[in-house]
Amino acid sequence: MSARKARLVLDNIRGRTVPEARTVLAFTSRAAAIDIERVLHSAVANAESTHALDGDELIVLEAYADEGPTLKRWRARARGRVNRINKRTCHITIVVAQASDGPRPKRAAKSTEAAEPTTEAAPKRRSSAKKKEVAA
Repeated sequence: MSARKARLVLDNIRGRTVPEARTVLAFTSRAAAIDIERVLHSAVANAESTHALDGDELIVLEAYADEGPTLKRWRARARGRVNRINKRTCHITIVVAQASDGPRPKRAAKSTEAAEPTTEAAPKRRSSAKKKEVAA
């Protein structure tokens, strides 16, 4: 699958605990969720065996998809021509870590307050057409 399709699913699990991430992936209808669930399972198994951590107490610190090699294929078209088909691949990376003992910060919600422009804006410049009218 393409990295763009995988990133849509990875954005939903980033910053969540492993049980929450597994639940989100189980109910996600995108095909990328199946492959991402396998990568998450592998990351948790590596953390449990290598670092002796409890899998249910881990959080997903980082989750990203980088572009992989593109397979070039051809499809026959009318009048003896061909069309190129790019079969894109991606490298999925998930980093899990031990959850801190303190309260976990909630996921940042999109706020409309930060998107509002400030009232102290620079004065607008006059266009050159208006300058000519004023000078004439």
